[in-house]
Amino acid sequence: MNFSDLFDQYRPELAKTAAVVVIGMILWWLIVRVGNRAIGHITKDDDLAERERSQRVATLWTVGKRTAVIVLFVIVVLTILLIWAIPVTPLLAVGSVVGVAIGFGAQAFVKDVIAGYFILAERQFDIGDVIRIAGVAGSVEDIRLRVTVLRDLEGVVHYIPNGEIAVASNMTQEFSRVVVDVPVAYGSDLDRAIGVLGEELERFDGDETWADAVEEPSTVLGVDALGESAVIIRLVLTLDPETRWHAKRELLKRIVQRFEAEEIQIPFQQLRVHMAP
Repeated sequence: MNFSDLFDQYRPELAKTAAVVVIGMILWWLIVRVGNRAIGHITKDDDLAERERSQRVATLWTVGKRTAVIVLFVIVVLTILLIWAIPVTPLLAVGSVVGVAIGFGAQAFVKDVIAGYFILAERQFDIGDVIRIAGVAGSVEDIRLRVTVLRDLEGVVHYIPNGEIAVASNMTQEFSRVVVDVPVAYGSDLDRAIGVLGEELERFDGDETWADAVEEPSTVLGVDALGESAVIIRLVLTLDPETRWHAKRELLKRIVQRFEAEEIQIPFQQLRVHMAP
């Protein structure tokens, strides 16, 4: 039997195989084209929030594209095997065993990837946010499917597997609320101290430098606690996330200067030593 006879004998199978491969390639081309076009429309906006959103979408698209090519490849291979009447049951059995073995060995990896997918999809935090996860606080430098990269105040970079993130505390999402506790010495006129703090908050809110950062009028909640050596008066400010810590430092400086001018004492810890005769 020569090559021509073999070709004539298996012509239907060869035609079906070629058709399956072509259809698979066309489907892959359509998926990539539609996805890239959608991503291109999203990434055209120059706004920072839109750029961050486009980065999340691009990451999700990368994962979806890889998943699609694997699914298409498996479907094409199984279809070709069926066309050539090759039993697929042993292959499926072996694949199941291998899949189970890999699953047991890569449980942590799969857990991290799934957690990273939901972090991106649910927008729990974005690049640039200040968050606290897995006992580490810092600014988000990168969000990957397996790890989240944080840089703390000392400049140390932390790589945290997404599967270990049980609770994510985002300190800079939409707005930030700053709580300031001001200690005042016992024996001070508390009504006067509260009035002075209220005046400073009004000046702070009306300052042109900080007016744009203030989301809501700042308030003095009043006496919050009675400490060992001081009465604690609590203030609350609702600010733009990017100015949270700068505004707090500026307000504390103004409070100290105003208390000194008004002769309102901010107590400090003292130690009295008795010398034995």
